[in-house]
Amino acid sequence: MAVIVMGGTLQGVDALPIRVEVDLIRRLPRVSIVGLAAGAVKEAAERVRSALASSELEWPRKRIVVNLAPADVRKEGTAFDLPIALGILAADEQVPPSSIDGVIAVGELGLGGDLRPVRGALSLGLMARELDCDLILPADSASQAALVPDTRVFSARTLAEVVGHLQGGAALPRAVRLHTTAPAFDVDLADVRGQLLARRALEIAAAGAHHLLMVGPPGCGKSMLARRLPTILPTLAFEEALDCTRVHGAAGLLGQDPRLLDRRPFRAPHHSVSAAGLVGGRDLRPGEVSLAHHGVLFLDEATEFQRTVLEHLREPLEDGTVRITRADGSVEYPAALTLVMAANPCPCGHHGSNNRCICTDTIINRYRRKLSGPILDRVDLHIPLRPVPSEVLLSGQPGESSKSVRARVEAARALQLDRQGVPNGRLGAPDIERVAQQTDAARALLFEAVTAHTLSGRAAHRLLKVARTIADLERCEQVQPRHVAEALAFRPMEGL
Repeated sequence: MAVIVMGGTLQGVDALPIRVEVDLIRRLPRVSIVGLAAGAVKEAAERVRSALASSELEWPRKRIVVNLAPADVRKEGTAFDLPIALGILAADEQVPPSSIDGVIAVGELGLGGDLRPVRGALSLGLMARELDCDLILPADSASQAALVPDTRVFSARTLAEVVGHLQGGAALPRAVRLHTTAPAFDVDLADVRGQLLARRALEIAAAGAHHLLMVGPPGCGKSMLARRLPTILPTLAFEEALDCTRVHGAAGLLGQDPRLLDRRPFRAPHHSVSAAGLVGGRDLRPGEVSLAHHGVLFLDEATEFQRTVLEHLREPLEDGTVRITRADGSVEYPAALTLVMAANPCPCGHHGSNNRCICTDTIINRYRRKLSGPILDRVDLHIPLRPVPSEVLLSGQPGESSKSVRARVEAARALQLDRQGVPNGRLGAPDIERVAQQTDAARALLFEAVTAHTLSGRAAHRLLKVARTIADLERCEQVQPRHVAEALAFRPMEGL
C-alpha cells in the first residue's frame, strides 16, 4: 500500500505542496521516480540509499516507485531527498505510517545521512502555516522558516534524528525566531550640501513611492543622492520584511542567515546587465526588479543601459509585478519598487554646464533617445542638477538629517496607507481621481497644464499623484494649486 509524505517546491517566490507517494512492489529491486522530475530529483535514489545505510536503516529489497504529484508541475532541486527517504521508510514500516500525517518534510541528504540547507525556507514556512502542518527542515534552514508567526518548525541535523522523532524517541527541537534590530545607516542625507530641489524630490519620492530621474553633469551628486534615498524611506513593516526576505530567499541570496531583512533593499545593477538579469532568467529565479521589491532600484548612467533591457521595466513600473515566461513554465514575482535613474545630459556630460560641451545636436538627440518616451512617461519626478558651488561644498553647513526627513515621510505614508492601503505612486487611474480631491483652482491649473503641454493620460494621472503626495506632506485634505504647481516643476517638457 502506498504512503504519502508531504514535501514542497518553489514556484516563483511561493512554495507549492508536493505529495511524495511511495509504493513498494514485490519485483526485482529498482527505483523509479516519476512525476516530471528533473535530473537532480532522479539522482535522489542514490543519495537516499547511502544516507539510509549510513544511518543504520534498511534499504527495502523491492521495487520502489516514487510519484511526485501533481505530475504536471516540474520538480527541480534536491529538497525532495528527505520526503522520499521518509516515504520509503514508512512504506517499509520502519517508521509508523501514521507518524508522517500532517508533516511536511523538506531537505537535501548527504551520503552520510546529514541534512543540508534548502532554498526558500521562508516560503515553506508560509505554506506550512496555511496548511496547518508541522514542518521539518535542516537545522541551517529552520530558523528562517520560524520567522513566520504561528508555525511549527522542527530543526534536524541528520536523517537519524528525524527517524527517531517519528518513531517516538528523542523529539526534534523547535526552531526559534531570532529577533534583530536594524543597524544604523552609514550615510545620511545631511552629507549632501546644496541641491535643495533634489532633496525635496527625494522626500516626495520617498513619501509617495514615486519614480525619479536625475539628469546632470558628472560630479553633481546624482549617485550620492540616490544612495541616501533608503535612509529616508519608511521603516519596513513586518509583512513587508517577510515579502522581501521571501524574494531574496527564493533567489538563494540569504545563505544560512536566519534573520529577516531589516532594511529596504537597494539594488544598483551595472549598466551591462542583461534583460534576464533585470527581470529574471531562464531558471525562473527573480531578477533585480524583484530583488528591489519594497525598496529602491537604482540605474546609474541609465542611458548606457541597452534600450531593449530598459523596455522590460514597463510592466513592473505600471503593475508592481513582473511575469517571467520560459519553456520551463511561467511565474509571477512582486516588483513594487521605487525606480531611481541617473543620467548625464549628453555623452561628454557637460551640456548645459559651465564646461564646454563637445557634442553636436545630433549626438545629443541620439543619446537622449536611449530613454524611450514610454519609460520617461512612467517616471513621476524629473530633476535637472547642476554642480554645487565650491563655497557651498566647503561651507561645512550640513543639510537636514535623514532622521528628521524620514519622520515627515513616515507621517505622509501613514496617511496614504490609512486612506487607500497603498502609497500614492501605486494608485490606479480610477483610484487617484477618487483620492486626489482638488479645489476648483487646482483642477483648473491641472487642466491648463495638461492642455498646454499635451500630456498623456498617464502623465496627467502621475502629475496628480505627485500633487497628492505633496499635499499629504503638508497634511492637506484637498489638493491645492500650489501642490499642482510644485508637481508641474518636476515634469519634463522636452528632452530628458
